[in-house]
Amino acid sequence: MEISTLATYHCLAFVWYFFVAYSITHVRTEERPSEVFLYGGQWKYLTVLNLVLQAVFYGVSFLADVLRLIKKLRCAKCIISSRDLLFSVLAFPVSTFVSISFWTLYTYNRELVYPKSLDGIIPLWLNHAMHTAVLPFAVLEILATPHRYPAKKKGLILLGFVAFLYISWVLWIYSVTGEWVYPLFALFSPAGLAAFFAGSLAIVVSFYNFGEFLNRMIWGQSKFWFSLLSIWKKNYLKLIPVIA
Repeated sequence: MEISTLATYHCLAFVWYFFVAYSITHVRTEERPSEVFLYGGQWKYLTVLNLVLQAVFYGVSFLADVLRLIKKLRCAKCIISSRDLLFSVLAFPVSTFVSISFWTLYTYNRELVYPKSLDGIIPLWLNHAMHTAVLPFAVLEILATPHRYPAKKKGLILLGFVAFLYISWVLWIYSVTGEWVYPLFALFSPAGLAAFFAGSLAIVVSFYNFGEFLNRMIWGQSKFWFSLLSIWKKNYLKLIPVIA
């Protein structure tokens, strides 16, 4: 994809996520279910935090594109490194986890993750913007441009650290309010909840590995075939004088 086209895409994606994040954090305050919007407000939900994460990622991506367009390559290289780290470790695995886990649990029992009382507050389009559109956006980003993944150990340590921070935030909210962020958590014993968090982390790690696999399959093989084609053309051109 041309840099100018990529810059346009990243700019539009940034505006979209900024708009969605603004919309969910400014839903009308009247008739809010008190059991949903307790301590921490919307900022206790992984979905909302993911929207902010995506807005930051696409903002950084747009900045990198602009720097490349104006030939500030040294600055662009630094920003691209930050962009790739942000995408590989957080943006792709978290978006994938949010979308797949939400709709899986919603199909099983929506009251566990998205009580029916929210239907009168959050419009349908906003629900899909938060929980559905994030997945195709993440896949499209992999198709649009290659990303350099960090060393596996470094990537997983960073991902695990961020997961630890969010779990700590969830537990802190429970210790203050006596209410779980998601009603689902109330079904577990302490040991069961620990197992659930560990299982969720394992799923997120699998999405990290899947993103790395897709990136390698799409862009790694492309580079391989391009190199192979270059070698073939070079050898073919050497043979032309001999044949002549």
